Amino acid sequence: MVKEAVEEVKKSAAEAKEAETDTDETTETSEKVENEEAEETAKDTEKKSGKKLFGKKKDKKDEKIEELTDKLTRQMAEFDNFRKRTEKEKSQMYEVGAKDIIEKILPVVDNFERGLDAVKEEDKEDPFVQGMEKVYKHLLTTLEGIEVKPIEAVGQPFDPNFHNAVMHVEDENFGENIVAEEFQKGYTYRDSVVRHSMVKVAN
Repeated sequence: MVKEAVEEVKKSAAEAKEAETDTDETTETSEKVENEEAEETAKDTEKKSGKKLFGKKKDKKDEKIEELTDKLTRQMAEFDNFRKRTEKEKSQMYEVGAKDIIEKILPVVDNFERGLDAVKEEDKEDPFVQGMEKVYKHLLTTLEGIEVKPIEAVGQPFDPNFHNAVMHVEDENFGENIVAEEFQKGYTYRDSVVRHSMVKVAN
């Protein structure tokens, strides 16, 4: 009877052990499946996120073309700026050179005026005097053609931008701060003063 009881206990223990083993295997299998599914999900997520973040990778040739195009555009812009700057500097140099030549010609004009003013009334019909007057007028016409113009002075309000006052006079015939007399003509070149008028101003 004791023997039967011992056999029954052993049988029960064996069945319990088998049940435990089956449970462990089921748990391990379940955990393994879950881990594999998690890994696949993670890989899919990485692929999707990679596509969204980085998109399609550019070809090296396309990158090189973009780089060269950008470089060419920059160089063209720099060259255009250089060309404009050069033209501006050339124009300014031309203006300076033209003013320098005009300043050297103006004393010749002054001498013509002094010489013609000194001619007596009875000598004005002399062919030589008439020839000098024609040369003088031709010179003035040429200067006007290159935009050199005399500055108006007598009877005009004194303007330090155009006039250089060397004398003051009390004269009731003129208003206050009006140019009464011009000693030397002033000239402008393209609206820029080449030489100021030398004048006498009424107080």
